[in-house]
Amino acid sequence: MIKYIGSKRRLVPLLSDLFVRSGASSALDMFSGTTRVAQAFKAHGAHVTAVDITRYGEVLANCYVATDSDLVDHGRLAAEVGRLNGLAGRAGYFTRTFCHDARYVQPFNGERVDAIRDDLEGRRDDPLFPLLLTSLIEATDRVDSTTGVQMAYLKNWAPRSHNHLELRVPNLLPGPGAAVRGNAVDLAAGLGPFDLAYLDPPYNQHRYMANYHVWETLVAWDDPDHYGVANKRVECREPHASSPFNRKPLMPDALRSVIADVDARIVVLSYNDESWLGLGELVDACSGRGHVAALAFESGRYVGAAIGIHNREGRRVGSPGRRRNLEYVLVAGPEETVEHMIAPYGGARVRQAA
Repeated sequence: MIKYIGSKRRLVPLLSDLFVRSGASSALDMFSGTTRVAQAFKAHGAHVTAVDITRYGEVLANCYVATDSDLVDHGRLAAEVGRLNGLAGRAGYFTRTFCHDARYVQPFNGERVDAIRDDLEGRRDDPLFPLLLTSLIEATDRVDSTTGVQMAYLKNWAPRSHNHLELRVPNLLPGPGAAVRGNAVDLAAGLGPFDLAYLDPPYNQHRYMANYHVWETLVAWDDPDHYGVANKRVECREPHASSPFNRKPLMPDALRSVIADVDARIVVLSYNDESWLGLGELVDACSGRGHVAALAFESGRYVGAAIGIHNREGRRVGSPGRRRNLEYVLVAGPEETVEHMIAPYGGARVRQAA
């Protein structure tokens, strides 16, 4: 699993339990990102549809959600991973842009990324393509030199960056699923029906395409023009790279639209207390779905909050922010089902939403 600022790793046990207690057999993960939550639902036997606006999100979803491990030729997959690991490096766009001009990955690993990705490009129709590309993304993430986002890179090479890039066979799950790329507002009404929909929208103005632009380029493999110290692809500046969820004036209506339009018996929404909407507004947005209950959990913030803001020379130019926040989980649907789902978590319940 790649490092990801929006990861719900700490909430996965809770979300998995809520899913099981709901009795659901189908689920929608509308902002799936790395697919961590979608995989958790699938591991419990659900047919899951994973939706994300990014290219890399679609690849990860095609690997971990849409692929049925029972239908994969595992011998061929392992052989392909071994073959790709044996390719000699060859410097190309990735090495120039992300290893020399910028310093996300050491050049000796960047050359291997170039060689492996070039090899994969002619095989986009191969059912193993998303699996092998996911393996390459994850292998590159294990030897990168960032704090977890690609807005910048470390002044000095991270210790892990000295390791040699090595692809691994992805851990796949049995059962079918679906992967969809697109804007949640546009897609919400046209998907489903589902027993449960999980919504984890962006919390602020930062676009995930820009936060993880290296993965976008690794998937697109289009040698884009770039800008800034971070060498972001110019596409990150274009309107289509953003969504209403990245714009404070548009975000409330966008969220209400998705909550109202999604075709699901139960809606589970996660958000936090340092974002654009307060808990009361979130409860109000969910109220049209039926009975609403809200839970709150203290959580550590992204590591950058403790590090602070640094300039190009690596000098701190901003103060670290607070290190803890409250993560909200709202559950909306039929009252009996909602109350059964949250019964073990009464101590975390926020009574405002009762």
